[in-house]
Formats: sequence, structure tokens, C-alpha cells
Amino acid sequence: MKNDFNYAVELIHQADGILITAGAGMSVDSGLPDFRSVGGLWNAYPPLKKFNVQFIDIATPLVYEQRPELAKWFFAHRLNQYRQTEPHEGYVMLKRWAENKQYGYFVFTSNVDGHFRKAGFLENRIYECHGTLDRLQCVNNCQNQSWWADDYHPVTDDEQCIVVSEVPTCPNCGGLARQNVMMFNDYTYCESYQLGKYALLCEWLRQTQRPVVIEIGAGKAVPTVRTFSERIAKQKKGGLIRINPIEAGVPKMHFLSLEMGGLHALKTIDEML
Repeated sequence: MKNDFNYAVELIHQADGILITAGAGMSVDSGLPDFRSVGGLWNAYPPLKKFNVQFIDIATPLVYEQRPELAKWFFAHRLNQYRQTEPHEGYVMLKRWAENKQYGYFVFTSNVDGHFRKAGFLENRIYECHGTLDRLQCVNNCQNQSWWADDYHPVTDDEQCIVVSEVPTCPNCGGLARQNVMMFNDYTYCESYQLGKYALLCEWLRQTQRPVVIEIGAGKAVPTVRTFSERIAKQKKGGLIRINPIEAGVPKMHFLSLEMGGLHALKTIDEML
């Protein structure tokens, strides 16, 4: 089913909880870059063009060995960018809808920008499957620990692509600290914090009887979010609302496809609820 807002409203009304699943398209409406869009990484971060670096080259632990200054800058610049950007009003709408449900909400997101947290969603109701820039870990994951990055306020030279302030270190071994984000071929990613959140998500899913899945901006290139959305929607039979301007296809007719941007779709639904 495609672009049927009445059906979207019906699914939300009959749900006893809302599972919000979100990919990069959720953040685009806040003004954050999507590295796989037209122009990709160089469009989002023009200074990187002179280094001839692609996203797959810089989003890997190997960059900390091969080009450490560039790695530290990319992490620091993104952290500043995400902190300086405000989540769009769609987050508030989702939270308001969900708080009227018996079991409230849970968030499953591949985004590392921390915007659900920033928008007021409870920390114990957010599972960030790829980690978050809001946390740090040892670059070698020496003790399988991560910690909040609240005290890290980097100063960057964005023309030279370097960090000019002090960079964080691991409190255990004294070595370099990196973002607690799962990168490509990342065998040192510390997942312990998020595994605890995943356990909370599984418990929430056991309690709910008919949660509706609202998926926003999750593409096919890395289908983690889409696959999870479909699996839960099939298991719980509460319905799936997939919002995506270019990859909105759904596997079965009783799943709903809204072929448009996330904020546009959420605003339209909000007006009808």
C-alpha cells in the first residue's frame, strides 16, 4: 500500500506502542548530511576532496593508523556539527504520539548523531545499533568499555582538517580514544553499552502486543534498520509505516509505503491524528 495517510493514522490509533526505526533520512531534515546522497562525503565535507578520501576510507578503524590526524578531525568535526544542530520537529511529534500509548515507545536507529536523546527521548528507550558520537572508547578497546563524551569539546581547523585542541585519551591505558561508533571492518568497536540497551528493547517487545513500526529514512545500502523493521512488523502484526522518498518499497501489501521525506510525512500524519 502506498501513500495512504488514512491507513497510517489507523495503524497508529490501534497500536499499543510505537517502535521508531530510523536511518540517515531522519537526520537530513534537521540539516545533517547523508554521505550516500548525491555528492556524498565531499559534498558534506568539501575539505576532504583535496585528500581524495571517500566515506569508506575514513569510516574505518584503519584510518587511525594510516591517517590519524585526519581521523581525529573527522570525528571531532562531526561531533561539533551534530551538537550544533537541533533535531527537527518530527521528533517531538513522534514522542507525543508514543507517550499516549500503553507501552510508549522504543527507538532503533543506525544514526550516531544522538538526536533522539537531544530531543528528549529517554536513554533507556534508545538503541543505537551503530553506536553514538556522544560516547568514547579506547581506540584498541583495551577494557571493552565506553564512556560519555560530555567533557570533550574539540576545536578544529576545518581547512587543514586537523584538531587543534587536546584530544581524548583512554582512562585505562592512556592511549588515544575514538568515537564509540561501529565503522567498516571494525573489530575494535565496543558494543557493551548498546548491548544493554538491546536487552531493554527485547524486553519492551515482549510486553507489547501490537506495536506499530514507524520507519523513517532507512535506505538499502546498509539494510540493518529496514530488515529489523520488517522482522518485527511480521512478528507482532502491528503494521509497518515506511517513510522514504526514494526507497519506500515494502515487502507485503499490508505494510504501508509513504514515498516522501520524513518530516513531510510526520507533519501530515500529525495533522490527521
